[in-house]
Amino acid sequence: MLPLRVFDPAMCCSTGVCGPSVDPRLVAFAADLDWLKRHGASVERYTLAQDPGAFVADAAVKSALAASGTAILPLIEAGGEVVSEGRYPSLSELAAWVGLEGLPERPQFTPLPKGSSGCCCGSTQPDLAPAPKGRPHGASRR
Repeated sequence: MLPLRVFDPAMCCSTGVCGPSVDPRLVAFAADLDWLKRHGASVERYTLAQDPGAFVADAAVKSALAASGTAILPLIEAGGEVVSEGRYPSLSELAAWVGLEGLPERPQFTPLPKGSSGCCCGSTQPDLAPAPKGRPHGASRR
């Protein structure tokens, strides 16, 4: 099985699946990469904002960036060869590139309701800590 390396444009976090306006393509792509990992694929993902050294260390990525700028991102390598530039490929393409053809497709993604981020980047999460003894969870301290 060939290792997969993804070089993403600059994003607020490692997957881009955060903040108030999440791009559904990024959510689906993150799910696709997770599916590959669960089926034994080696997947590494780098973002220009958080991992610039990985972009400089890879000769093909460095050359592509010098020639075309960040428009070529995301750039995807399988087995050290560039297989995709400037778009997020489908799961079937990713699976074929790493050698996972013939496996069942992942379940369809169901987006979170509008207003829910489900993310670590500034989302408001409910207090799930156990309530102190003597009052029910969520009761106010009057």
